[in-house]
Amino acid sequence: MSDLEREALLMHASGRPGKIEVTPTKPMTTQRDLSLAYSPGVAFPCLHIARDPSLAYDYTAKGNLVAVISNGTAVLGLGDLGALAGKPVMEGKAVLFKRFADVDAIDLEVDTKDVEEFINCVRFLGPTFGGINLEDIKAPECFIIESRLREMMDIPVFHDDQHGTAIIATAGLMNALDLTGRTLGEVKVVVNGAGAAAIACVELIKAVGVRHENVTLCDTKGVIWQGRTEGMNQWKSAHAVPTQARTLTEAMKGADVFMGLSVKGAVTPEMIAEMAPRPIIFAMANPDPEITPEEVKAVRSDAIVATGRSDYPNQINNVLGFPYIFRGALDVRARTINEAMKIAAARAIARLAREDVPDEVDAAYAGRRLRYGPEYIIPVPFDPRLIAAIPLAVAEAAMASGVARKPIVDIEAYRKQLSARLDPTAASLQVIAEKVRANPCRMVFAEGEEEKTIRAALAFRNAGYGTPVLLGREDKIAETMKRIGLSAADDLEIVNARISPRREHYIDVLYRRLQRKGHLLRDVQRLVNQERNVFGALMVAEGDAHAMITGITRNYWQAFDDIKRVIDPAEGEVLMGLNMVVARGRTVFMADTTVHETPTAEQIADIATQAAAKVRKLGYEPRVALLSFSTFGNPASHPTGRVRQAVEILDRRGADFEYDGEMGADVALDPELLSHFPFCRLKGPANVLVMPGLHSANISSKLVQKLGGGTVIGPILTGLSRPIQISSMDASANDIVNMAVLACYDAIGR
Repeated sequence: MSDLEREALLMHASGRPGKIEVTPTKPMTTQRDLSLAYSPGVAFPCLHIARDPSLAYDYTAKGNLVAVISNGTAVLGLGDLGALAGKPVMEGKAVLFKRFADVDAIDLEVDTKDVEEFINCVRFLGPTFGGINLEDIKAPECFIIESRLREMMDIPVFHDDQHGTAIIATAGLMNALDLTGRTLGEVKVVVNGAGAAAIACVELIKAVGVRHENVTLCDTKGVIWQGRTEGMNQWKSAHAVPTQARTLTEAMKGADVFMGLSVKGAVTPEMIAEMAPRPIIFAMANPDPEITPEEVKAVRSDAIVATGRSDYPNQINNVLGFPYIFRGALDVRARTINEAMKIAAARAIARLAREDVPDEVDAAYAGRRLRYGPEYIIPVPFDPRLIAAIPLAVAEAAMASGVARKPIVDIEAYRKQLSARLDPTAASLQVIAEKVRANPCRMVFAEGEEEKTIRAALAFRNAGYGTPVLLGREDKIAETMKRIGLSAADDLEIVNARISPRREHYIDVLYRRLQRKGHLLRDVQRLVNQERNVFGALMVAEGDAHAMITGITRNYWQAFDDIKRVIDPAEGEVLMGLNMVVARGRTVFMADTTVHETPTAEQIADIATQAAAKVRKLGYEPRVALLSFSTFGNPASHPTGRVRQAVEILDRRGADFEYDGEMGADVALDPELLSHFPFCRLKGPANVLVMPGLHSANISSKLVQKLGGGTVIGPILTGLSRPIQISSMDASANDIVNMAVLACYDAIGR
């Protein structure tokens, strides 16, 4: 078992098994709640829907619900694994729908290979779902199934393996042709592979203007030419052309474009060398392309190359398409996803690549230089503009082509609604991660003998974030690695404090710091030899590492005390902890959750200022609420209250961010309650909550994490002169990696 396989299995099995769950959108706490949600109250929406079926979109989740359906006959590149074995992929697809376009998706695995049985199963699901996403069904059955279901059902039916790939590839082709000075009508294209995705690509590029006679389709038996009978079916025959070419090699001579949806190694450098000047090569076989970009560049430096892989530029990635296409289709209650909507999506994606890239996305991919050109013909998956651009184009095409049952009246309002639909947390974290990949760091994992730490260090390295350094004893770490079967971790760097050649230097450095603070030389020797947090912090302080992560074997404050022996606060900054709380599609930051037990008014103002600056660095525009039990004097608080004074201090300083207080947490977070105070300076619900004391801050963040169903990242330690983070004792390996990435992000530019 490889380490990747082990980590993937652990991820899927940890906590609640699988990747999705169903949670209610309405409160279900009182008898009245239940009487409205179920009997007797539920009878009323039932009666209204019976009179007017369109009201199902108003009174149920149908309008935002997609079924991801498969029989498992073509699972990824693994072949016919069966319906049950395909379930992890379908769950993953459902997660992508939610993550990228806020579409709720349910996976349904249908255990039959019989086309009629499959169709008969799916056709009756129309009342439940707003759309059907077919997935991982082998050709040619997938063509029959999709075509028949589209005729039978009045909701969108979309086989993503076909059309998703085709839409993204067509967008890339449009831009590649633009960059090489060609037109769709003149270009000569060779497509290798005649499965579902390949035939969909051929159909869509013809729909946007590529001429039928200029497309040569090949399968495992060679060119599909007019008159061929071997291995043919109606879908292949539709794209047969009169040609003397019989092999892929022959077809490639003089071709402008190659599109591969076949197998690794299907194309040789010699074939690429025979193509027309400035060739366009889309080698989209997964997981390995028909030919690698390096092999192409070795023979044709003038080529534009795209693959299906994320480690090369120009990734043809379906996630750029299907979530947003369904978002637009659902929002106008489209009866189907037609050719016009697919073309609109392709053109929207192509246009987006030609626009200036947002600073935060460009910064994340430093070293790649995301500027429209040969290595950037397709937007990157985490571009925040995708959610507004593609659904809008799809919705407009649906309206123009007459398949929209609920046309959008105010297009600009819809654009704003789309932009606000997704919480920016995941995208922001991805941007941070990409920037760290572009600026990899040397990261100290202080508790190097722990299983979770070793797994986190390996994941950190494999993700390309930098070089992990495990602190600990080699024999203990080797023993743990053997026990958990991490063979690929053998080459992880290990530092044993007792035998480190830097040990004496660290002792000298620390003794100079602590000799007038009650520490004898032998006390310092013991700290360096035995306290890994101290040793790791010294590595960072002395430039032997960029950052450090610790925390799973000691409580936060013990680890914090060790670090403070070595690292000073940054000049002009206050030490504090900032928790990122993600709950119900919102991200809120809470401060200070770790350091100041009863901060003064001056300290509260400092915490607010520093929290706002940190939040800005993470990609958010801060709206800061200074919290109290009192909201603008009700109930009356002491006139010298610390929170009220902190607001006055911020006023005098001329703080450059939105802030106000004193106010209760409910007012700060609820726009309806906030509207009762028109004088409040906050233009919307707060996203930074400054607590009046450590008790309320720490307790609140932990309650949210354990009872509120929220995800808490942090506390993120800020204010130190060197980047060090402390994870919680119950942190998972993934949590440790996230905190390590945040520490590395802090190290960039220091």
